[in-house]
Amino acid sequence: MHKAKTNSAWGGRFQESTDAFVAEFTASVGFDQRLAQEDIAGSRAHAAMLVKQGVLSEADGDAIARGLDAIAEEIARGEFEWDTALEDVHMNIEKRLTDRIGDAGKRLHTGRSRNDQVATDIRLYTR
Repeated sequence: MHKAKTNSAWGGRFQESTDAFVAEFTASVGFDQRLAQEDIAGSRAHAAMLVKQGVLSEADGDAIARGLDAIAEEIARGEFEWDTALEDVHMNIEKRLTDRIGDAGKRLHTGRSRNDQVATDIRLYTR
């Protein structure tokens, strides 16, 4: 697991950066990476909905689907590099997707919160 400078999604609210120990202690990626396949399934469904509603173009939807498939394969092969500085499974996958396909990866987050993702992932995991 890779450790990088902390740059949490909520970090902009504070004047100083989060202490590395606190960031490491509160990061859930070590636990919730087992939800990766469910997170990817939820993201695929969310992207399809965004395309259907006209929020994403077909091209962006296809790029997201292909990118998520490639990430799922990386994870299955044990080649995905998890970064504790990204806190959780959602941020790790979103960052990797954006690295792979560019700005379309950032648009996947439209219309859903990390809490939405957690609820979806856990529901899929427990089926």
